[in-house]
Amino acid sequence: MTTTDATARFLAALRFDAAGLVPCIAQQHDTGEVLMMAWMNAEAVAETLATGRVCYWSRSRGALWRKGESSGQVQRLVDLRIDCDGDTLLALVDQTGVACHTGRRNCFFQALRDDALVEISQPLVDPKALYGA
Repeated sequence: MTTTDATARFLAALRFDAAGLVPCIAQQHDTGEVLMMAWMNAEAVAETLATGRVCYWSRSRGALWRKGESSGQVQRLVDLRIDCDGDTLLALVDQTGVACHTGRRNCFFQALRDDALVEISQPLVDPKALYGA
């Protein structure tokens, strides 16, 4: 993959952690809904910028994770922003379907209510239908 000068400048502005990763918050561009947080390495950032399809780094698999590759729940990049410290990314995306592997629209479905952790949203899609598990 060829890295353009603009991509190289973008990558140089990032402060990756000791593992070569930076957190990336995915937010639905038109509603502001925070969908998820995942990790990116330099290769995932470069691929995302080159293709317009969001790519993350899977720490559990030790490999690139192209969002929606197996589930069809793709994130198309609208804008990729760096925070003031250069250590966090904000991906404004157009999310197809659900963002969470649990079948929910977003990953933030648990909240403290009356001293108990409760689920505040239900799955919209059966995860088995997404991943064949």
